[in-house]
Amino acid sequence: MESSIQAFLQAISMPWVGLTSIGIMSFLAATLLPFSSEAVFFAYLVEFPEKVLPLIVVASVGNTLGGIVNWHIGYFAKNTKDSILHANPTQTSKLSAYLRQLGSKSLLFSWVPIVGDPLTVFAGWSKLPFWPCCIYMMIGKTLRYIFIAFVYLISNNSLGIIFS
Repeated sequence: MESSIQAFLQAISMPWVGLTSIGIMSFLAATLLPFSSEAVFFAYLVEFPEKVLPLIVVASVGNTLGGIVNWHIGYFAKNTKDSILHANPTQTSKLSAYLRQLGSKSLLFSWVPIVGDPLTVFAGWSKLPFWPCCIYMMIGKTLRYIFIAFVYLISNNSLGIIFS
């Protein structure tokens, strides 16, 4: 079973498979699964720099949809007896109060490795408003991909590809 999952993930992570693989990997990377969408994004960008704009859109949408799944996991876990987080109630309430103080804007940092995915889950757990969370998640995740693409294209003197 594990080998078939690994074979599937290797197959879809190949840049020549297409933008669909970027969307799937970006989605999976935004869930609590330990994947990196940046590596696949970068590999595709190196192979097909002329497709930078569709690449940014597909990766951003996939990654944001994964964050939305996390938000829902947190939201529905809060209402269950057997919470998947197994968190200490006093710690949870302190963290929840802090997150509410920051509000949905805290999800601008949902792209940050290690903390970003749990942040989206905890936003749902804290019942932060859904649509503002989606918007701030999308902004943060899109800016990350734009930054990666910009740095790569500048370093290769390929920025003209975007404007041609």
